[in-house]
Amino acid sequence: MTSQEELLALDARHVWHPYGPMPGTVPPLLVREAAGVRLRLADGRELVDGMSSWWAAVHGYRHPVLDAALTAQAGRMSHVMFGGLTHEPAISLARTLVEITPDGLEHVFLCDSGSVSIEVAVKMCMQYWQSTGQPGKRRLLTWRGGYHGDTFQPMSVCDPDGGMHSLWKGTLAEQVFVPAPPPGFGAPLDQSYVDMLAEQVAAHAHELAAVIVEPVVQGAGGMRFHNPGYVRALREITAENGVLLILDEIATGFGRSGALFAADHAGITPDVLCVGKALTGGYLSMAAALCTPEIADGISRGELPVLAHGPTFMGNPLASAVANASIEVLLGQDWLAEVRRIEAGLQSGLSAAAELPAVREVRVLGAIGVVQLDHPVDMATATRVVTEHGVWVRPFRDLIYTMPPYVSSDEDVESIARAIVAAAAVA
Repeated sequence: MTSQEELLALDARHVWHPYGPMPGTVPPLLVREAAGVRLRLADGRELVDGMSSWWAAVHGYRHPVLDAALTAQAGRMSHVMFGGLTHEPAISLARTLVEITPDGLEHVFLCDSGSVSIEVAVKMCMQYWQSTGQPGKRRLLTWRGGYHGDTFQPMSVCDPDGGMHSLWKGTLAEQVFVPAPPPGFGAPLDQSYVDMLAEQVAAHAHELAAVIVEPVVQGAGGMRFHNPGYVRALREITAENGVLLILDEIATGFGRSGALFAADHAGITPDVLCVGKALTGGYLSMAAALCTPEIADGISRGELPVLAHGPTFMGNPLASAVANASIEVLLGQDWLAEVRRIEAGLQSGLSAAAELPAVREVRVLGAIGVVQLDHPVDMATATRVVTEHGVWVRPFRDLIYTMPPYVSSDEDVESIARAIVAAAAVA
């Protein structure tokens, strides 16, 4: 077998890792296997995974139900094209998604990834207006601090200054940006902010295909939380002005924020909803864009009566089967109690960080814990400190944060919090 040193040398020579230079400057950790909530490294160390593999592996690793679903489906059919053909795993998944998402979302377009689901959602909205005689409605409105993916249409609605995509100004479509929502899940609703939203949407309604936002939790744009009332207000404002509403729940879907979907905090149904990440429990890449019958009917009445989008691996049977199993595992337990247990553990464990001189804020919502510094994180130092504490988290910008798997024990959560506080102390 190739040695650890040889593998890392090959990695450095050939593998381009996300958000990194080529060649890389910080050697990655070599993972041999994973089980439960633990990553087992090639050098013999075990790390508690505080990231759920970028928020997807909510049931941890090697879950017996998900393993069995994947194995059983592989014994029947690993893939078949979705154009002109269909299969039970995808049909069952679509039915389940319609049942568990906010009422009124009836149609499901299965995608390869979260970014692709945003592309599809935007295409749905633009084609809806094209098909219904208003082709000028082609722009999007969003609030700052957002992140929606790394392909070109999603990049255009990420934060244009503080995000990762400022390099592409002048190349990306120019969208309408308003200030980020006032922070604080439990903070009072700022009526002046709601009024500003109403004014901006009304002023641009003639050119807006849709408003797109991450409800309640803004993820990779800054891990910020806001009052669900702003999402509720957007639903009312967009409906009054003839503008569609897209909610990006790729990160928040399937319980992460303490509601099955963050839209449930606001009690609203968008025109289009995007889900991904935890959809398959982190086993395979899959996402979905769900829409109302009004959107589908509008497109069907157009000159081009089809949604011209069809990924090669759309509706992949393996991904569909494991997604069905993941949702069954989630809903077959008291998932809310587990998320609240993790929330309580993070609130308790991270509280000590609030007293540290370099810490600007500590915030927790559902199974999300965030320590925000007053300066950018030194990635190498933070990684060294957390791994010395037997934990894996991946800081970015000025944030050291965690989204643990729901199967994390109280001791696991305590370990994660202790490691984050230690990293913040070194900062």
